[in-house]
Amino acid sequence: MKYKYYFFDFDYTLVNSEKGIVGCFIKTLEELNLPQKPWDEMKLTIGMPMLDAITRVSGITDLGEKRRFLTIYKKYAAELMTPNTEFFPDTIATLEKLKAAGCTVGIISTKTRHRIEEKFQQDGYEHLIDFIIGSEDTTASKPDPQGINMAIQRTGAALEDIIYVGDSLYDAGAAQNAGVDFAAVLTGNTVKEAFAPYPSVQIVNHLSELE
Repeated sequence: MKYKYYFFDFDYTLVNSEKGIVGCFIKTLEELNLPQKPWDEMKLTIGMPMLDAITRVSGITDLGEKRRFLTIYKKYAAELMTPNTEFFPDTIATLEKLKAAGCTVGIISTKTRHRIEEKFQQDGYEHLIDFIIGSEDTTASKPDPQGINMAIQRTGAALEDIIYVGDSLYDAGAAQNAGVDFAAVLTGNTVKEAFAPYPSVQIVNHLSELE
């Protein structure tokens, strides 16, 4: 492999969690008696900072009300998220290949760390991940580089030895701001052309194409 450290986003990068995320939004909107948004519109929030996603889905702008929405959302996430999250077909094989090559593999996501851990543990693949940095570990969301910088400090990795892999412009921006290489994977909502303003070293259709 070209790099020693492979850091990944989670939603729409390693997994398809669309059914779980949109399902939790639907249930939360129902409980709060708020209008539903079309499924295809709600799925576009995947990868966004959660409070921004709540505003997009619900129209709520008051911070206290957004936090109330988030509390209800988390209640449904505990029930619905992991059972409705599936690894992409080539995710596990790609992670196994990286580990076999001696690479360090980390996840840096706006999803909560414990929810990511739950998915890997339930499917028996926790040994493929060296560490996870989730939303409860940071105070700033992508494209802020805080999460990637934390991973750099944790591993002591040189910038030139790192690649960050993600599906969104938030991921591309975070990599750029952290000064590390970026690989875009086209398994999310972002089309290839949208990554043009960012210094992507790879744009791949599937994880198995990573170098």
